[in-house]
Amino acid sequence: MVKEIERAGIPVVHMCTVVPISLTVGANRIVPTIAIPYPLGDPKLTAAQEKDLRRKLVEKALKALETEVTEQTVFED
Repeated sequence: MVKEIERAGIPVVHMCTVVPISLTVGANRIVPTIAIPYPLGDPKLTAAQEKDLRRKLVEKALKALETEVTEQTVFED
């Protein structure tokens, strides 16, 4: 699905917990997330900490969308 959307000219960010799977399916912009049961959160954090964590992940994804890529790129810290 990711590759088809990209072919239509729409940039896509694949946020995932298992980066090798994203690489295998051919995602161009990959943002690693936290854990399989909680990709965009951590139940051990306070509500404020979790909100901050989610904001950082979304900001990283937005930055990835703005970035021109010519090959698969993993956007880590």
